[in-house]
Amino acid sequence: MIHLYRVSKIFEGIPALREITVSVDKGEFVFVTGPSGAGKTTLLKVLFCAEHADEGQIIIQGMNTFRLNSSSIPYLRRNMGFVFQDYKLLPHKTVFENIALALKVIGAPHGDIERRALLSLKKVGMEKKEHLTPLKLSGGEQQRVAIARALVNEPQILLADEPTGNLDPQSGQDVFRLFKDINMKGTTVIVATHDWETVQKMQRRIVAMERGKIMSDTKDPVLDKAAAKFKQEPSSR
Repeated sequence: MIHLYRVSKIFEGIPALREITVSVDKGEFVFVTGPSGAGKTTLLKVLFCAEHADEGQIIIQGMNTFRLNSSSIPYLRRNMGFVFQDYKLLPHKTVFENIALALKVIGAPHGDIERRALLSLKKVGMEKKEHLTPLKLSGGEQQRVAIARALVNEPQILLADEPTGNLDPQSGQDVFRLFKDINMKGTTVIVATHDWETVQKMQRRIVAMERGKIMSDTKDPVLDKAAAKFKQEPSSR
């Protein structure tokens, strides 16, 4: 489903990604983890086409992102959802309006918008707060709304960048349980996080990064030899 071959990205002379080669199969749940500055966010951004890689090849669902022009990127993103650490909800619009907007921008039929928005909110347990604005919600509730927005188009791929970074431990556990449920229904999930404790508990594939390189991959016996070193490092820096 997703294939990266020798992908590199440089910001102002500093490598953010160094010849990344990795594949993710349809329906997998993958954690991308490592210390701050490891390249986790940049990796997700090049997958979402929010950043353009400088070298290498990225194939997503049979499409080579290097060959996509700017007008084609929205079509690729229709099959992808992105959950941000800072939610990125519109503060003066209601919960329902935030979800509905994601449908309007892709030209969803007017009659489908209300039904699909409410269904998405129900999936994350937020349907009873559809009339509230984000500022009246807790951090955990805002992240649930952000997840509902990412899911409303029924994406085949869900990307999440430090989705629990601003949450208390209980809210963070709730979010990861949501991701687990989403994955069990067939969505491919890739989560960037330095929450090593949660990563270990969930027992999913782990791709560990450091200084723009993949240091270990629990799906790759050769790379995974480096995992022991990573496990001994602090969960955040």
